[in-house]
Amino acid sequence: MRCVIARFPFDLTRSGVLESMKGVKPEPVSGESVIIGRRHYPAKQVGQVITRQDRRDFSAGEVLRAMAQLGFTCRTLPEAAPARCDSPLQRASAMLGAPHVSV
Repeated sequence: MRCVIARFPFDLTRSGVLESMKGVKPEPVSGESVIIGRRHYPAKQVGQVITRQDRRDFSAGEVLRAMAQLGFTCRTLPEAAPARCDSPLQRASAMLGAPHVSV
């Protein structure tokens, strides 16, 4: 499959990605990730290995799109649920970043 990462075209295949990532130890995942085999890799690590480019040259989104098109499972950070505020005082306190006040 032909995809563009950091304005450069790449011809990627599922088997080619599997081969490239073989023997690569996953770094700790703190953001978007790709599951390759049974391992969870940070999207930026996968992009660096398969493109041989610096991680600053591409976004995690570009890598996730390409990996999803190849059939890999991709995960993004879950959006933080808004804090539940019961009273106007608690809502104002939360907006100011102050500790919660019991009413």
